[in-house]
Amino acid sequence: MRDRFRAARPGGVRTSGAVPRARTAVGPGPRRPGRAVRGGVNRRRPAGSCAQAQVDGSVPVTDQAVQPAETPAPTTDPTDPTDPTEPTDPASPAGPAGTTDRPEGPDAGPTGSPTEEATERAGSPTEEAPVEPASASSPLPADSPAGTVAATGSPVPPVPAPEPRTGEAANRPAPSGPTASGTPTAPAARVHAPPAERPGSPARPPADFLGRRRELRQLATDIEHAGLDTLAGRPSPHSRVLLIAGVPGSGRTTLAEAFVRGVADRYPDGVLRARLTDPHGEPVPVEQAAREILATLDGPRVPPGAGEEELTEAVRTALTGRAAVLFLDDVADPAHLLDLLPDSRECLVVAVSSGPLTGVPDVRPCALGGLDRASAVELLARRAGSAPRITVDPRGAELLAEACGDLPAALALTGGWLSAHPTASVADAARALARPGTAPSGEPGTRTPLTRAFRLAYDALPAPTARLARLLTLAPGGVADAHGASALAGCAVPEAIAILTDLERLGLLRALPPDRYAVPGCLDPLLRAELAERERESEALLARARMLERMVRQLQACRAVTEPAGSPARERLAAQPRPLRFESPAEARDWLTARRPALLTAVRSAVEEGGELDSLARRMVSALARALEAHRTPEESAPDVYRLHELVLRVAARGGPAREEAAALLNLGDLDAHAERLPEALARYRAALDAARAARDELAACRALESIGDTHAEQEDWSRAADWYGRALAGRQARGGDGAAAARLHGRLGAVLGRSGRWGEALREWRAAAALLRRLGDTWAWARALAEVAEAQDRAGRPKEALRAWEQALSAAERAGDPRLEGHVNLRLAGALERVGERRAARERGRAGQRLLDRAAAEGAVRSPENGTTATGV
Repeated sequence: MRDRFRAARPGGVRTSGAVPRARTAVGPGPRRPGRAVRGGVNRRRPAGSCAQAQVDGSVPVTDQAVQPAETPAPTTDPTDPTDPTEPTDPASPAGPAGTTDRPEGPDAGPTGSPTEEATERAGSPTEEAPVEPASASSPLPADSPAGTVAATGSPVPPVPAPEPRTGEAANRPAPSGPTASGTPTAPAARVHAPPAERPGSPARPPADFLGRRRELRQLATDIEHAGLDTLAGRPSPHSRVLLIAGVPGSGRTTLAEAFVRGVADRYPDGVLRARLTDPHGEPVPVEQAAREILATLDGPRVPPGAGEEELTEAVRTALTGRAAVLFLDDVADPAHLLDLLPDSRECLVVAVSSGPLTGVPDVRPCALGGLDRASAVELLARRAGSAPRITVDPRGAELLAEACGDLPAALALTGGWLSAHPTASVADAARALARPGTAPSGEPGTRTPLTRAFRLAYDALPAPTARLARLLTLAPGGVADAHGASALAGCAVPEAIAILTDLERLGLLRALPPDRYAVPGCLDPLLRAELAERERESEALLARARMLERMVRQLQACRAVTEPAGSPARERLAAQPRPLRFESPAEARDWLTARRPALLTAVRSAVEEGGELDSLARRMVSALARALEAHRTPEESAPDVYRLHELVLRVAARGGPAREEAAALLNLGDLDAHAERLPEALARYRAALDAARAARDELAACRALESIGDTHAEQEDWSRAADWYGRALAGRQARGGDGAAAARLHGRLGAVLGRSGRWGEALREWRAAAALLRRLGDTWAWARALAEVAEAQDRAGRPKEALRAWEQALSAAERAGDPRLEGHVNLRLAGALERVGERRAARERGRAGQRLLDRAAAEGAVRSPENGTTATGV
């Protein structure tokens, strides 16, 4: 799959410190009212601007003309430090991509910001520029948990215009015009007709989104620009790829969300989201991301156990002919993006990463630094609260924002510290931020703006709050609700809720709807270092065990609510504490849907622990599998259940009981057989037979023998199927006490023997099955077995014996009270009468049988075969 782009030219983006940017002389910009135009001035590009990848593969980031001369002049604000029409001093040097060299101290300029770190995990709460606005406005969509996908197919409604502080004319519709593929796009429908705008303008971001206007404008322009294939005169073989790269805490995911939200109305098939790296830095399985995308698209069902190649091919096939946005967050491996890259030119791929994506052809990169200074100060003011500390000391606020690197995450943490210290001034925060500190290991820290802000916020926490903050890194995917936090800390749920609320207000967590909290990806390594320094391994393991035990109880309650009223499961549910109960199956289903990725991650991490949590892992697998089967269809739950049984197999292979290994292999074989992967199923069943014999589990051995026979029957290998059914029957008869299983095996033996033309042996097996079923009192199955006896007599060339057998089968069918079965037996009896020359009786039986079938169809009285008998004639 990845060879599709092996010959393509690599593209990417260099982050801060990679290659110095080439300075480009920018011609005179559009004339501003009341200001003289200074032409031919060398200008440096502000930090955080977008750049285009070069064709030669070296991918240096170069400046481009920000405002083309032929475009109308945008509305500007003289106080906006990021005003693109404001020329800068030609003597000022340009730093590396994403940075701006400027002096420290009171003479520091108001534009640009340094970028200190090299990697980032997207989706963190403190990376976001938007914060709690003072007015009621639509919040920016939160990031999904690890490996999760969501879709929004409806256009984004207009939002209030941002404050004029940014100096951007943001109230403009999405651009219209030809796309890279040459297909014209219609302008987005709006409730209120906005003023005309130039192509390439971004749609309005949410009202609480700060800064990044230049980046939004450049990303919107990159959609319209022709790609390398188009310039070469050939159609593009894949979708346009936009890359947003930034350091930890730069708000790259927030920018991507704002951009995707603005262009979503151009793509009627919606927005598909997938996260390819979890907050702990571990890659999310491509299978998980692909299945979530397929589920959102309502695409083709890929059988459980399918490989990555088959799944990614299904994703690309499902996206063919669609116009959708594929938002891939936290891409660490370019190969994963190439696996999911749609072949449809109507789609748009927006990727978020910490660096260049080498090998992705014709990628359009946008390198992020810090926010512009005005937006950074505004974010600091919002996080600091209502006290006028920022207003009365604007210069100090600018210096504090500069000390934070203008990074949204660091600004949020510093603002949270100010909100928790209402008597502290901006200067106090700057002094506290500048204090030398050490890393948890005792060695000097890296002293980046993000680590300084983290130490400022974390060191001020009370001991219980700080402990829960570092223990939350043990939560699956870094996401926990009040119950999970309560179990981790060993405290009451109300106390956990209060601590989670405080941590979110301080910028150390981000709230996820409806009632969950996520650890920021950029803070996860810092909190993990604190966990390793301050918590013993045994204490961390005990906290994880408490969390898993709480999850098991919640899963048991989730399944029990689907049981009938008065059942033992419902009685046990009623005895549970009120916070652990569900009021309705719908509430339980919603809970399971929201927590499913985290629950699967929790099981996987427990198994990977190496044996310390194996007992809890077994219970977790059992509870999760039953909950999935109770709330989802077999087709929906099969992929997850398949992976759960694979985890059980790993636990059993590590030294667990052989009986457990046999059970897991049997379940996996059943899922493979249901997916029509018969060779794989046969291998699973044979391995299960060996494990069952090693455990001396006769019941599991008989089950494996029967399943092997079923698989050979599916392959139409009748002789081998009869052989394995015979072995299974011998095992059942040796154990005794299970007449229903013996009757089922007699019936299956009769069916495969009849298929191979051995009607005499088939007759013997069907007679034995009929005798057992009569003793068991199953009238319906007995009638079916008698019909099979009559069929075998007829096929063996014994018409008179067959006629008597059909009459016996008709009598049993009448006693069973199934009009459909009775109608079929009448029709077959009519055929037997015809063969012996009784034509009048045959016509009467035929008419009676048809009346019964018509009545059964009208009443819907259709009964499925029981006991696994395979009828050849009825």
